[in-house]
Formats: sequence, structure tokens, C-alpha cells
Amino acid sequence: MLQLAPYAAHPDQTRGRRTQETAPAYRSEYQRDRDRIVHSAAFRRLEYKTQVFVNHEGDMFRTRLTHSIEVAQIARSVARALALNEDLAEAVSLAHDLGHTPFGHAGQDVLNACMREYGGFEHNLQSLRVVDELEERYAEFQGLNLTFETREGILKHCSPGKARELGDLGARFLNKTQPSLEAQLANLADEIAYNNHDVDDGLRAGLITIEQLNEIELFREQYNLVTRSYPALPERRTVHEVIRRMINRQITDLLEASRDRIAGAAPADIESVRTQSSPLIGFGAEMREQGLELKRFLRENLYRHYRVIRMTAKAGRILRALFEAFMEEPGLLPPEPANRLKTAVAPGVLPPATLVRPCTAEQILGMTGRARIITDYIAGMTDRYAIAEYDRVFNPSYLS
Repeated sequence: MLQLAPYAAHPDQTRGRRTQETAPAYRSEYQRDRDRIVHSAAFRRLEYKTQVFVNHEGDMFRTRLTHSIEVAQIARSVARALALNEDLAEAVSLAHDLGHTPFGHAGQDVLNACMREYGGFEHNLQSLRVVDELEERYAEFQGLNLTFETREGILKHCSPGKARELGDLGARFLNKTQPSLEAQLANLADEIAYNNHDVDDGLRAGLITIEQLNEIELFREQYNLVTRSYPALPERRTVHEVIRRMINRQITDLLEASRDRIAGAAPADIESVRTQSSPLIGFGAEMREQGLELKRFLRENLYRHYRVIRMTAKAGRILRALFEAFMEEPGLLPPEPANRLKTAVAPGVLPPATLVRPCTAEQILGMTGRARIITDYIAGMTDRYAIAEYDRVFNPSYLS
């Protein structure tokens, strides 16, 4: 077994779970977290949630599930090289998108707009809500009851107002401290995976071209190396070879730059990591600039491509219409979310003295409680389920 560095997250020193449990006998606390995430309903639904392209547009494009697996693979590899806790890095990586809406960032933007009067919506906070409240699997607690360290890693960013509501978990956003190195690593592994694989999917879909990408230094360097070494290689294999080398180049830079920062800071333990003024996991200056150049290219040429904008506009209309219809007439909801409206109690919120428990979220918080439960339902939908639910609600040919 690999010896963990003193500044790694050691499972026997975890800050614990919200509900105390007997320690696992044959696996670590972070392995238990990972296993609970993999067995969750929210994780399975990621198979049919889009990365850039809507799920039905083709079987070869990334989904949130394949993306999460790719992030976990990168995070584990770097964690092992830095003597960090692979299991924690993997758990955070697999859970980071559990709260993502159908239709990717388009869905998040629409739900945030719909929820503006009711506290807003942010998929990162929704991922935490999924593991803390929405998964219903265990007899002794709500959610997955994950360790503090895994939950800390899921929560990559948070507004001060929301942070105050989260107690110890949100304190670092107020105190300007850092999460564990494993959490920092999962965040950067996410960036490496989605940038490079969006290049692959964009090329496959014909939305961007190799000629355009050759304006980007990170791509051009690897493309020139591959085409010089293998001039007769078919284009599809050339693209794969270039992208795998881009990923390797970024991972190598991340590992070496992070190792240097860690050596310079010399943290004695995980608490020393948390008190650093800035993250210790990160790219070198040159690679950071190359990564930003690639991000800008994807934003302008892929995410703002007219075909992607058409898809996001359709997605927005679907989710907005569902939200407004359910808010106006909750009786349209199917049994499970409808029952939550009747029985759910907002966590940490005491009912007014005039109400007798059990109280519902709607009784306690009014329309805000209704909106939050409807948003939980919509955010949990897959792409194809959202399209089908829209038809069931609005298409007259559907009788039920």
C-alpha cells in the first residue's frame, strides 16, 4: 500500500460524518464514500445527462457519467504520484457533478433564473444537496452521510451568504482558507478532462476544425509532433493521439508545479494545507496561460456555435415551462415530488409557533419551499426524461 504524505487526507483522521456511524471493517472511510456515490441513483442518472451535446444527439459523445469517470482517473493518477489519498480524490471526482441539471450549463442558467426570487440555483450546491438530503437509501440517515472531506471537495465555490448557512463546511469561503489537496486536485482534474474532451467531441460533431485549433498553442504543439512522427495516420487516430498528448502534457505540468509548491510550503499536515493563502495544487504559469487560451477558444467557437445555442435555447424553454407549470399547479407533479411537497421539512428550519410538526417545506418557507422541491425534481431529470416530461405536461396527444 502506498505511504501517504503527512499533508494528505488520512481516513483515520477524518472530521467525520454528520451522523456518526461505526467505522467500516475492510475499507477506509473514503472508500465507503466512493462506494455510496457509485451506488446512488443520482450517479446512475449522469449516464443520460449531457456534457455539451444533448444525450439523444449521438452515442459517441461524452455524458456527465463518462466525464466523471475520466476526472476520477486523472485525479487518482496524480494523487498517487503526489502521495495523496487516491480514494478521497476519486470520491470527490465522482460526486462533483451529481447536482448537474439536464442540458448542462444551459439547464443551470435557466433554473437559476427561475429561482432568482427563491434563493437561486447553483449546480455545485445542488451536488451537496443531493448527497446530504435528496438521496433516500439508508435507514438511519437522510442522504449519503459522506465524510466532511468529501463534502468539502464537492463544494468548490460558494457565495458568502450560502457559506454562512453551511456552518463548518462553508467557513473556508468566509475565512479564505483552502480545502484538502485532494479536493484541489479533483477541481483541476475536472478542468483537464472537460477542456480536452470537449475538443474531441467538438471535432467529432464538426462544430470546430483542426485548422481552427491549430491557432491554439497547446493543440498546435502536439499536432505538429504527431503529424511529423506519423504523417500517414488517419485523421481520427491523429486527433486521438493529439488529445491524449495534450492531456499528458497538462497532467505532467500540474504534477510537477504542484510538487514544487508543496515542497516550498512544506505543510506539516492537512490543517497546514488549509491555512495556506492560496491553493498548492495548480499549473505552472505557462501552462495556465495555454489552458486559458484553450478555454477562450472553446467558449467562442464551440459553446457559442449556433447549433449549440439552438440546443440550449430549446432546453431553456423546456425547463422554464416545466418550472412555471409546476409552480402554478403542483397537482401536475408525479407522486414522488408531490409527496415531498406534502411531507418534506426544510433542513435546519424551525416551523413558526403557530404550526405543529410535522410541517412541510411549503408551510415553513411558503413559495420558496415549493420552488426548491420543484427545482430538485427538475434538476434530477436526465435530458431525455425532461423532454418526455415536457410532452406529458404540454402535448395534448398524451392522455396521462
